[in-house]
Amino acid sequence: MSKTVLVAGAGIGGLATALRLAKKGYEVEIIEKNNQAGGRLNQIKKDGFTFDTGPSFFSMSFEFEEFAKDCGIKLPFKYYELDPLYTVNFSDNPKTFSLFKDLDKLAAQFEDIEPGFKQKMEKYLEKSGRLFHDTVDLVIKNNFDSYFEYVITLMKVNPVHIPVLFRSFWKQVNMHFSSKEARQIISLVAFFLGRTPFDTMAIYTLLSYTEFKHDGYYNVEGGMYQIIEGLVSELKKANVKITYNTEIESYSESNGKLEALIDKNGKKWIADAILVNADAAVFRNSVFKREKYSDEKMAKMNWTMGYLTFYIGIKCKLPQINHHNYYLGSNYEEYSNNILQNPDTLEKPYYYVNVLSKNNPQCAPEGCETLFFVCPVPNLLFKTDWNDKEIIVNSIISDFSKRIGKDISTEIVSKTIYTPEDWQNQFNLYKGSGLGLSHTMKQIGAFRPANFDEKFKNVFYVGASTLPGAGLPMSIISSKLAYQRIEKYLG
Repeated sequence: MSKTVLVAGAGIGGLATALRLAKKGYEVEIIEKNNQAGGRLNQIKKDGFTFDTGPSFFSMSFEFEEFAKDCGIKLPFKYYELDPLYTVNFSDNPKTFSLFKDLDKLAAQFEDIEPGFKQKMEKYLEKSGRLFHDTVDLVIKNNFDSYFEYVITLMKVNPVHIPVLFRSFWKQVNMHFSSKEARQIISLVAFFLGRTPFDTMAIYTLLSYTEFKHDGYYNVEGGMYQIIEGLVSELKKANVKITYNTEIESYSESNGKLEALIDKNGKKWIADAILVNADAAVFRNSVFKREKYSDEKMAKMNWTMGYLTFYIGIKCKLPQINHHNYYLGSNYEEYSNNILQNPDTLEKPYYYVNVLSKNNPQCAPEGCETLFFVCPVPNLLFKTDWNDKEIIVNSIISDFSKRIGKDISTEIVSKTIYTPEDWQNQFNLYKGSGLGLSHTMKQIGAFRPANFDEKFKNVFYVGASTLPGAGLPMSIISSKLAYQRIEKYLG
């Protein structure tokens, strides 16, 4: 009789691990709090429009291809490379910058403000590339059984990189570029980790290498949720059952092992091994009631920012803008240094706009556009009242309309708003922190909540707040690390 695995949570990490296990002959079942799979990588269908709710592009496509190869399947979604990667518009500069991987095309846009841009960028990316290749296999793609093992592994990394551990992303970029436009544009990627360039370690400038040199960014045909639908389809073929509307609130134990997870209706879910795809810190706090993850200690951890996201369907086309667009103000450093804690910064919002229908016309009625806005905001530790969400959203829509030379406020036919409160309640994100635990020195590698449980030998974790961290490719890597743990335990 095959051994059984229960996966609690149908985010991308849980789905990917479940498929890896099912393909190796384990009997796998998935339970999910919400009424559809995906976690933050989700979808809204409303008023004839289709919206991606979370991640709107991905990098490191080779991780997805390797995952498909590991599972013996063809990747169940189609993707295409972005060119340009995205555009950036400043409130005090009429020029819109298009971020191309082609360094000649990219450099041409900076020739009047950053002399020698191409040579500077090549030097910066060469350094970022060394960071990536010297750390990805050793640190990112490894399980660690102890802090000691982690430290020993770090000692194997080329010591030339030691200074970046004590330098911010912003300072590292400033060492290579002098113009505010180049510095701000190149440091934008730090926001993808849920923090700002000023409090993100310089080691993460390796992300610039993945952006511009190594692999680039990709979109999925039909929208990002096709990734989830593709995985769910493959799981059905592998006879993996997913039970929705099932939230875990307690557990039972026996002889040092987790006997069962218990849902809100009192039903017990039993398996030989259990994989938790809920936030690894939050689950230990809310379900296991661990002292190390008490309410007091959770509040002292370093969390990512919140996100105000809203999804708008408009009854007109916007040919003047690209698929992925960033809109920045004139006070980048002040804004970045205050955004995590100071609600007043929302009066001058920085934001991102994704036009899903630009390359996926089926996601909007004919003659219409599907827009997805993301604005970094304080999480619920710093801003608890979101009754002003309509005011903030309207201010962003007004600014966006001014920037593109078209008032879209009168064209809106569908609108949905998610505040950090909504992200917290729907996806159990601590205080609405969009990407879970941040990536500080004390919260990376073995210092993140472990992907194996400290008490129950048959419990494991996958997702953004465990190894190796936040992001879609990281979730795919996380699924492999969790799979290795479970296979070793059951084998």
